[in-house]
Amino acid sequence: MKTLFAPFLALLLIAAAPAPLQWTTDQAARLAQWLDAAADDGLGPVAAEAPKVRAAIATNDPNVIDRVATDAGLRLLAAHRTGCCNASLKTGWHIFDGRTWPDAERSLATALAEDRLNALFGTTRPSHPFYYSLREAYAREKDPARRATLAANLDRWRWMPRMLGERYLLVNAAAFEATLWEGTKMVGRWRVIVGKTGSPTPVFAASVTGVTFNPWWEIPTSIVAESVGAMVRNRPAEAARRGYVVQNGRYRQRPGPNNALGRMKLAMPNPYSVYLHDTPVQQLFERDVRAFSHGCVRVGDALDLATALLAADPGWNRERVDRMIASGRTETVSLPAPVPVYVAYFTAEPDGQGGIRYFPDVYHRDRGASASGAKGECA
Repeated sequence: MKTLFAPFLALLLIAAAPAPLQWTTDQAARLAQWLDAAADDGLGPVAAEAPKVRAAIATNDPNVIDRVATDAGLRLLAAHRTGCCNASLKTGWHIFDGRTWPDAERSLATALAEDRLNALFGTTRPSHPFYYSLREAYAREKDPARRATLAANLDRWRWMPRMLGERYLLVNAAAFEATLWEGTKMVGRWRVIVGKTGSPTPVFAASVTGVTFNPWWEIPTSIVAESVGAMVRNRPAEAARRGYVVQNGRYRQRPGPNNALGRMKLAMPNPYSVYLHDTPVQQLFERDVRAFSHGCVRVGDALDLATALLAADPGWNRERVDRMIASGRTETVSLPAPVPVYVAYFTAEPDGQGGIRYFPDVYHRDRGASASGAKGECA
C-alpha cells in the first residue's frame, strides 16, 4: 500500500509546487538597484545580495538569473516589510499592522508578470516622512554608534502600520513628546511625561474615541498597595482631602484640583490601562528627561490637546473646553471619528531643520529590554 501511495503523493507535491519565477535581464538589473538602495535603509545584509544578482546576470543563463534573483527579491521584500537586523529589539513592541501582508512569492510573481517591481518595493517600504529623514541621515552618517541607532529606528518604522490613519496621535516615549498628524503633516506637538524606568510606558496602539473631562481616577492595585491604601486606613482625613474614596471595594479619586489625571483624560481602551491625561504637577514638564509616571502619559497643556482633537467638530473650541472644565461635571465627549494613537519608542527622530535629534535610551530598549503594563489606571 505504501509503495503504491508514494508515487501518487509525489505527483501531488509536484502539482502543488509553485512555478519558478521568471526574470528578464532588465528586471534583474532593477532588482540589483533596489538592493543597492537597501544599504541606505539600514539593510546591509540584504544589500550584499546585489553583487550576486549582477554576477548571475553576467552568466546569461536564465535558470541562474531566475534562481538568484528570486532568492534575493524575496529577501528584500521581507526586509522592506518587517526589517532584517534588529529582531531582538521587537520584544515588547505591541504595535501591529492590522492587515496581513500578501504571500511574498505570489506578490513577487505578480510584479514580474506586470513589470511592476518598482511599485512592489516602493509600497512595502514605509512612506512616513520621519522614515525618509532617518534614511537620509543613515546614508551620510559615519559614526558607528549613531548608524546603529539610526538602523534600529528605521526597523522600528518598518514595524509600524503602513497606513497610520488620516488623523492620528504619535507618542514617542523616548522623546517625551506627543504629536498630532493629519496625513503626512504634523499639526501639533506637546511635551509629555512617561513611565519611570521601573514602570516603563509600553509600546502599543489604540483608538481615541473621546475626551473625558473632570475624570475620576480608578486607582490601580499597585498604587493602592504602594501608598493610597495605607493613607485611607491610617490617615482618613488626609485621604478625604485628596479625594480618595473606596466604593464597592474600588479605590477611586474624585475629580478636582488634586486628581492625578488632572482635568481630562483621553478615552482610549487598551489592555495596558495606559492613557494620555492631564496632571496637576506641571513643574515636571520643565525637565529634559521626563520619566516620572507609573506608566501613563501625562500631557503638558492637556486641554490644548483635547481642543485640537475635538476641533474636528466645528462646535468645539478652547472656550467651550474651558466651560466644560469649569462646570466640574464628569463627562465624556465623543470625537467625530476615532483617532488612532500609537505609543511608540524612537530614540532618533528628525529635528525639522534637516538634522536628527538623538534621545537617551531611558528604557534600554535599544538593547532589547521589554516593557509591561499594569492593571488599573496608572498615573
